Formats: sequence, C-alpha cells, structure tokens
Amino acid sequence: MTETKNSIIVESLLTGKRIPAYSTSKISTLSDISIFTETGEILLTELFIRVQKSGKTISPKASTDEIKAFFGEVLPEYDKERVYVSDMKKILQWYQLLSDQNLLIESEEEKAEEIKSEE
Repeated sequence: MTETKNSIIVESLLTGKRIPAYSTSKISTLSDISIFTETGEILLTELFIRVQKSGKTISPKASTDEIKAFFGEVLPEYDKERVYVSDMKKILQWYQLLSDQNLLIESEEEKAEEIKSEE
C-alpha cells in the first residue's frame, strides 16, 4: 500500500493490479473486522487462527447447512441471529484467498512450536 496526495494505492491479491483508493472510499482492514458472538465480538484474525488450528477448510460455495455446521465447529459461540450465511461465505472467501497467497498470520503459539521443533 502506497500513499499519494489524495489517495492510497492498493493492490488486488487476485490480479496484482494497483488502483487508487480515495478518501471517500470505504475501506476496512481485515484486522478491524469483528464477528458477533453470544457474549460480544471476536476479531476476524482470531477466527482465522481458529480455522487454522482446526485443520479444516470448507469452500465458500458449500451448502448453507455445511457452512453453518463448519462455523458451529470453529466458532460455536457465533451469534446465529446476527451472523448471516452471506457473511460466512465472505469470510471463507477471504480465508481461502489469504491461505492461497500464504498471507495468513500464524499464532504466537504455532510460531513457538515451530521454533521448538527446529531446535
């Protein structure tokens, strides 16, 4: 990401194309997005860590029942009234894209385990 006078330049992870994003554009970083739970909210990054730890993935094109069941496994406390299947599909798309690009951040716990195994 690069800044210009009235915008920032963003790069698509899909195409690699760079385009300006102006101050009037609505842009959120994935680390600022939260998922509603029964007790509050959980950061999207924490959900991604849970998915990584589960060792399971599911296609965003899976059936509604399969997607709900997957979320029930990795985030059993998600708010079933406020988190829609369309939200889940978008989250799964983001996860899949980041995973394909090797951009998922490992948890500190996983990094420590990796270091121990290398010693």
